[in-house]
Amino acid sequence: MDPHVTDKAGTPGDGNAGPQEDPDASAGAADPGADRERPAAPGAGDAAKARDGGEEDAGGSGGGPGDTVPGDAHPGGPGPSGRSRYWLRWAAFGTSIVVLAAAGAGWWFYRKLDANITTDTSTAHELEVYERERPTPAQTGARNILLLGSDTREGEGNDRYGKDEAGSQRSDTTILLHISADRQSATAMSVPRDLMVTIPSCGKPDGTRTREQVAQFNWAFQFGGAACTIRTVERFTGIRIDHHMVVDFRGFKDMVDAVGGVEVCLEEPIDDRAARLELPAGRQTLDGEEALGYVRARKTLGNGSDTERMERQQQFLGALVNKVQSNGVLLNPARLYPVLDAATGSLTTDPGLDSLKELYDLTRSIRSVPSEKVQFLTVPRQPYHLDPNRDELVEPEASELFERLREDAPVTVVPKEEKEREQATGRPPSPDPTFSGTTAAEGMCG
Repeated sequence: MDPHVTDKAGTPGDGNAGPQEDPDASAGAADPGADRERPAAPGAGDAAKARDGGEEDAGGSGGGPGDTVPGDAHPGGPGPSGRSRYWLRWAAFGTSIVVLAAAGAGWWFYRKLDANITTDTSTAHELEVYERERPTPAQTGARNILLLGSDTREGEGNDRYGKDEAGSQRSDTTILLHISADRQSATAMSVPRDLMVTIPSCGKPDGTRTREQVAQFNWAFQFGGAACTIRTVERFTGIRIDHHMVVDFRGFKDMVDAVGGVEVCLEEPIDDRAARLELPAGRQTLDGEEALGYVRARKTLGNGSDTERMERQQQFLGALVNKVQSNGVLLNPARLYPVLDAATGSLTTDPGLDSLKELYDLTRSIRSVPSEKVQFLTVPRQPYHLDPNRDELVEPEASELFERLREDAPVTVVPKEEKEREQATGRPPSPDPTFSGTTAAEGMCG
């Protein structure tokens, strides 16, 4: 389902300033001899005009040296000369020009970034139709945002990764990002593409509708885009999705390049033709193109499972978060602009997040979250009982995780090895369950 792009036209705020008071206008207001009565000297009016005009008059226009009127001098000494006042005015004018130029440049940057974002109005319309079946919005103040990585080959540079089958696209990566109400933690829960779920009847791009069916999760995006994916996630988790974002291959690459690459440590060299990736073993910094191949590769890394690929994606995203926070990108406008330009350039969002201000407010609210509180995990799953190449949810662990996210309760993640030892010993579950996962603080190189 193709999203609709809305124009984001805006009007700059008024830059008209009121009249400025000349600091020299009252230079001669206080005159000790102003109240004295004296006959008007010839040419006195012209001399007053000369004084008011800021010109130095040696002796008036019609009188000689003896025609000087007592009290003409400033009490505190002579005032600024005409040349000084000239340069003061030019300095003020120059400063005004610089301020206006900076404001104009800032407005131009804002408008450019804001116009980058594509608004997905069709998803909002589809979700409105099914509002009654959706979970009740949370009243805790927490936010749930569905992040979708589209594998579409449409768009600049994406066709080099292959061709869409009959124009179709699927969600290559799906992450439910839960941001706590106090903005002190963020939990990113990955949903396996091969997870078997019930996909509701969804509207297709050609105007027809699919039937409700049990299928692997990433088919939902192919059937009905973001709207179908959101309804599917809400159905099996019971979590209300507040917003969604869709990013394609190019957007991911540009983000990595904008922060100067991301460091990874490889235990073994990689040679994956399908992912267009060839890397030596050891510590190295990946650029955008290499990073895309790294998070997409599956057949030549580890056991070739989608599970290992998701874990690698989570570790890489954690490293990316660390890179942004440690380099002060969020606090440095000069470094932040390329990141925002890359992030918005291939971004499609719902109308609630389709402006730069809304995205900035969201980023600002979570930029102080410590890296150890940025958590990554995958929904508890196991091989599907009808096909070991597919996944199914593990209960009651999955329901416990979904409930904690719904209620904005703390979610505790532990390393996979620790969780496996806990399960092997048969220890009774603790009041606060733990889940296998990682944090952004762990990094990829220890």
